[in-house]
Amino acid sequence: MLTIKLNMMQAVALAIVVYYIGKFLRGKIKFFQTFCVPAPVIGGFLFALIHLGLKLAGICQFEMDTTLQDPFMMVFFTAIGVGANLETLKKGGRGFVLFLIISVVLVFLQNTIGMAIAIGLKENPLMGLICGSISMVGGHGSAGAWGPNFEQNFGYQNATVYAMAAATFGVIMGSLIGGPIGSSLIKRHNLKPVEDRKKIESYDEVLENLHDQENGYEHLPLTAEDFIKVLGLIFISIGLGAILQKFIYDHISIKGTPLSLPAYVTSMIISGIYVNTIGKKGKMAVDQRAAGICGDVGLNVFLVMALTNIDLLTLKDVAGNMLIILGAQTVLMALFAYLVCYKVMGKNYDAAVLAGGMCGFGMGATYNALANMDSITEKYGPSPTAYFILPMVGAFAIDIINSLFITFFSNLSF
Repeated sequence: MLTIKLNMMQAVALAIVVYYIGKFLRGKIKFFQTFCVPAPVIGGFLFALIHLGLKLAGICQFEMDTTLQDPFMMVFFTAIGVGANLETLKKGGRGFVLFLIISVVLVFLQNTIGMAIAIGLKENPLMGLICGSISMVGGHGSAGAWGPNFEQNFGYQNATVYAMAAATFGVIMGSLIGGPIGSSLIKRHNLKPVEDRKKIESYDEVLENLHDQENGYEHLPLTAEDFIKVLGLIFISIGLGAILQKFIYDHISIKGTPLSLPAYVTSMIISGIYVNTIGKKGKMAVDQRAAGICGDVGLNVFLVMALTNIDLLTLKDVAGNMLIILGAQTVLMALFAYLVCYKVMGKNYDAAVLAGGMCGFGMGATYNALANMDSITEKYGPSPTAYFILPMVGAFAIDIINSLFITFFSNLSF
C-alpha cells in the first residue's frame, strides 16, 4: 500500500485546504447550518472518512508530521486568557455570576455522571471524563487538547478519537434540544420579552468594550504591530506557563499524586494575569481584536490537524458504551436547563432564552448557544440580557474553570 508522507509545513497546508472544503460544504448543506457544525469538524471528519476508505481498500495511507499541531492549540487557548478582562466581567453583574455558578455545577455533574456510568460499564473512568465536560462544555477545542494528554500521560489509547466523536455528538444534540426547551418554557409560562431600552444600550456598550474602548482605541485599523504584540504576549505566556506548570507539579499534589496541569492552562493563567495588571491600559495593552483573530486561526488549524489524523476504526469497540454515556449527558443537559437554569436565572423570558442557549453551550460551544437563542428570539422577541451574559461565560471564564475540574477528576484514582 502506498504511504504518502507529509512534513510539518505540508500537513498545515493540507489542514487549511481541508478547512476550506468544510467551509464550502457548510455553506451548501442545510443540516450543517441548522446544527452549527463548525467548518473544521466537517472538513476534518470528511478527510478522516476518505482516509479510512483508502486504507481499507489498500490504496494508500497518509503519515503526517503533526509538530505544529500543539503550537496552534497553545495559541488558541492562550488567546482565551488574553481576553479574560476582569473589568468587562464585572459589568455582567449578578446575572453573570449566577450563570457562571450554575455552569460550574454543570461541569461537576457532567464529569461525575460520566465517570460513574463508565465505571458501571467497566470502561476506563477516563472515558466518562471524555464524554463529560471535556467534550460537552469543552467542545472540540478541549477534546482536541485533552485527548492527546490522556494518551501521553495516562496511556489511554485512542482518547483523541473518542473525544472528537463525543464532541461532535454534543454539538448536534445540543443544537437539537436547545430551541425546543426554550420555546416550551416560554409557552408553558406565557413569557414575554422585556422591552427595556436601557438593557439594549447596555448590551451594545459592552460589545463595544469587548472589542474597542477598554484598550483606548476606537475602530482603528489593525496593523502588523498589533499582531506582533499579541503573538509576543502569547508566546511569552507559553514560556512562563511551562515554568509555572513544573512548579505546580513539583509542589502541589492531590491525594499524593502530583498535580499535572496541561501546559495551555498555565499559559492562560499567565496571559490572564498580564492583561489584568500591567497590560490593562496604555502602551502595554493588547488589541483584543488581534487576540481574537489569532485565537480563531489557532483553533481552526489545530482542530483540522487533530481530526485529519484520527483513525475512525478505533471507535468500533467503544461506540455502544459511549452512546450510553452521551445519552445520559443529553438527558442531564435537558433537565438541568429546564429545571435549574430557568429557575436560578429568574423564571422570566430572559431565563427561558438562557436555558435554550445553555443546551448549546453545555454540549457544544458558544456559537451553538447563540444559534439556539437566535432560533428562540426570532420567534418570540429579543433578549439582550441573555446575549450579554452567556457569551461572557462561554468566551473564557468557563474554559479556565473547566480545565481545572478536568485536571482534578483525571488525577483521581479508582
